[in-house]
Amino acid sequence: VFPETSLKATGIDFLKSQNTREHHTDGYNIKNLVVRRGQPFQVQVSLNRELKSADKLSLRFGIGENPTKIRGSLMSLKPEREQDFNGWKISVVKKSGKECLLSVTSSANAPVGKYTLNVKTGTNIYKPENGVIYLLFNPWCKDDAVFMANEAQRKEYVLNDTGYIYVGSSFSIYDRPWNFGQFEEFVLDACMYLLDKSKLSLTNRRDPAYVSRAMSALVNANDDSGVLMGNWSGNYRGGTAPMDWIGSVTILQKYYKTKKPVSFGQCWVFAGVLNTVMRCLGVPSRCVTTFNSAHDTEENLRVDIYMNESGEKLNSMSLDSVWNFHVWNDVWMKRTDLPEGFDGWQAIDSTPQEQSQGLFQCGPCPVKAVREGDVYLLYDGKFVYAEVNADKVYWIVKKVNGRNKYIKVGTETRDIGKNISTKAVGQNKREDITLEYKYPEGSKEERKSMERASSFIRPSGMTPRSNYATTANQQSIAAKPVVLHETVTKTGLHLEITNTEALHPGNPLELAITVKTSTPGSWTIDLIGSCQLQYYTGKVQANLGTIKETINLEGKSEMQIPLKIAPDMYMKTLASVDDEVLILVTAIAEVKETNDKLTKETSMRFEYPPITVQMPETAKLNNEFSCAFIFKNKLNVALENCKLLVEGLGIFKMTTFDQGDIMPGRIMKSEIICTPTRLGEKKIVAKLISNQIKGISTEKAITIIE
Repeated sequence: VFPETSLKATGIDFLKSQNTREHHTDGYNIKNLVVRRGQPFQVQVSLNRELKSADKLSLRFGIGENPTKIRGSLMSLKPEREQDFNGWKISVVKKSGKECLLSVTSSANAPVGKYTLNVKTGTNIYKPENGVIYLLFNPWCKDDAVFMANEAQRKEYVLNDTGYIYVGSSFSIYDRPWNFGQFEEFVLDACMYLLDKSKLSLTNRRDPAYVSRAMSALVNANDDSGVLMGNWSGNYRGGTAPMDWIGSVTILQKYYKTKKPVSFGQCWVFAGVLNTVMRCLGVPSRCVTTFNSAHDTEENLRVDIYMNESGEKLNSMSLDSVWNFHVWNDVWMKRTDLPEGFDGWQAIDSTPQEQSQGLFQCGPCPVKAVREGDVYLLYDGKFVYAEVNADKVYWIVKKVNGRNKYIKVGTETRDIGKNISTKAVGQNKREDITLEYKYPEGSKEERKSMERASSFIRPSGMTPRSNYATTANQQSIAAKPVVLHETVTKTGLHLEITNTEALHPGNPLELAITVKTSTPGSWTIDLIGSCQLQYYTGKVQANLGTIKETINLEGKSEMQIPLKIAPDMYMKTLASVDDEVLILVTAIAEVKETNDKLTKETSMRFEYPPITVQMPETAKLNNEFSCAFIFKNKLNVALENCKLLVEGLGIFKMTTFDQGDIMPGRIMKSEIICTPTRLGEKKIVAKLISNQIKGISTEKAITIIE
C-alpha cells in the first residue's frame, strides 16, 4: 500500500460576509476578518486531499510578538479535542471532498487584539494571506464582561457611528453633531496600534476596565505621545483649532499615518475620539456632558471663585475652576475587580486635567459609586465625585492697606454638576442622566452620600485658599467635614439673570438682573452686576461692563435692572479668538438692613442664524446626488474668512470649502456632488466657522438604498 500523500492546506476562506453579519462587524472598512469574542465563526479550509480520521489538523491562533502556548498567546485548536485549555472551542461542521468547514469559538474573555491564523497539518504549516483576524469585545455575548442585554442600546452605544456632544452652558444647552466613524478606514488599525502602545499584558487585555483606563491615557498626548495634543491657550497656529473638528475620523487617520500627536483638542474632542476608540473595540460607550463641572484640584469638594469690587471674576486667583461644561465618557462593563453592585456605566476621561497613578488618565470610575459616595473605589472616584458635587464659594477681594482682604459673598451648593447629558438611545435628542450620577438635591439619600464621600475626602474649613491667600489663618481649618449650607437669607433674597433680546453677535447684549424679596419689611439692596466674555473652562477673556445700583423693595416684590452692552464693547474680542466664548453675567446683592449677601452667575451662549441643507431623502448606492448648503447672514455684521466644513460617513470625505467674507443680508450657497458607498441611514454634517463665529453646525440624514 502506498503511503498517504502528506496532508497540506491549500487555501482558507474566512467567509467574511457571513461571519461579519453574524458578529455585527460588517461595517468595518477593512480587508481582514473582524469578529467578536465568545461567539462562533466559521472558516473553510481547502486541502490537497480528503481529510481522514488519522490526520492531524489544527488551527493555530497567535497574538503578539512570539506566541507560545505556555503564555496563553498561542491557541492550537484540534477538532478531535473538545476544548482548548484557554476556553477556545473548535468543531468540524462538515467535510465534503477536499473541503473542510470548521467552526471556531473564542473564549468570552480572550485578550482583545490581532491574531494571526495558520493551519498546521502534521509537520506542514499553511500561512494564508490576510491571515490576521481582529478579535473585539462582544456586548452580544452573555459571558463577556461588556455584555449589554438591550438591543436598542447596543445599536446606539456600539454601532452608531454618529451622534451629538452637548456643549454651551446649563442656561443654553447646544447639541454639537459629531461623527464618531468607528468603522472608517484605518480607525480600527489605529485602535490596535494604541492597544499595542499601551503595553498592557495579555491578561489585562482581557479586561475592559484595564483597556478603557489605558485608552483614557492614550487619547491625550501627555506622557505617551498619544492621539491628541490639548491646547486651551487660544493660539492654535501650527494645528487645527479645537472648534474646527466635526468628528474623530480625520484625527485618528492622521495619527495612525504619522504616529505623532494631532493638534489640537479640548474636552469634547478628547471625548469624541475616546468614544470612537471604545465603540471601535466593542465596548459600549457614550459621551457625557456635565454642565458647571468643578475642577477641584485639592479634592476638598470646594471651588473658590474670586471677584473684584465691581463683581468681575478674577482669573489668576485660584487653581480651581468651574468649567461651563466638561465632556467625558461612560463605558459599560461588569467590574470583576470591585465588590458587587458597581457594574454598569463607568466614567473615563481622557482630557488631561490631573495625573492619576502618575499618568494623565482617569477612570473607570463606577457611576454608581459616584452616586453612593463610595469615592475610595477604583479609579479616581474622588476627582469624578468632586466634578459633579463640589460647592462654589464666592469671595470679593478688596485691597485694605495694600493687603488683600477676602469677603465671602455667597455659597452655592446646588450649582455644580447640572443637566448631565448624553444622546438618547435611538433618538436625536438629549437624555438627562443627572439622576444616574447623583440623588435628587436635598433628598435623604443625597445627604447620606455626601457624608460618605466627605469621610473619604479631605474636608476644609471656610478660609479662602487662593494662591495669594495668607497662610496666617491655617489654624482655623475645621477638622470635621463642613457641610456647607445654601445661603438662606432673612429677606428671602433671590436673584435671576436673563437676556431680554436674542444674543446675536453684532447686536447690543440686552441682559437683565431680577432682584426678588419675599418676606415682609422694607429692604435696601445694593446690587453690583458685571458682564464678561469667558472660555468654557471658566477663564475670563474680556470685561464688558458693570452696573452698580441701590434699590428699595417692600415685602414680596421684585425689580428688574437692565444691563446693556454695546456691540463695539465685545465684537473685537469675538473676532480675535479662535474659541467659542460665552457671556458671563455675575450679580452680587447685599441687603443693608440684615447684611445678607447673595451671588449668582449665569453663562449664556451667542445665538446664530442656521445653515440649511437641501438634498433628496433617499439616494441609490454608488449613484451621484447633489447636496446644497445654504446660509443667510441675518446678523448686522460681516462674517470674515468663512469656512464650510462638510463630512458624511459613507458619503463624503471631510472637506473644507473657503467661502470668503459673507456680508450682512448676503446668502451663501455651496453645492457638493456625493456618491454614497454604503447602505442605510447616513448623515451629512456641516459646520460654518468665521472670525466672528465658531459654532454654527447642522446635520441632515439621507437613506441610501440599493
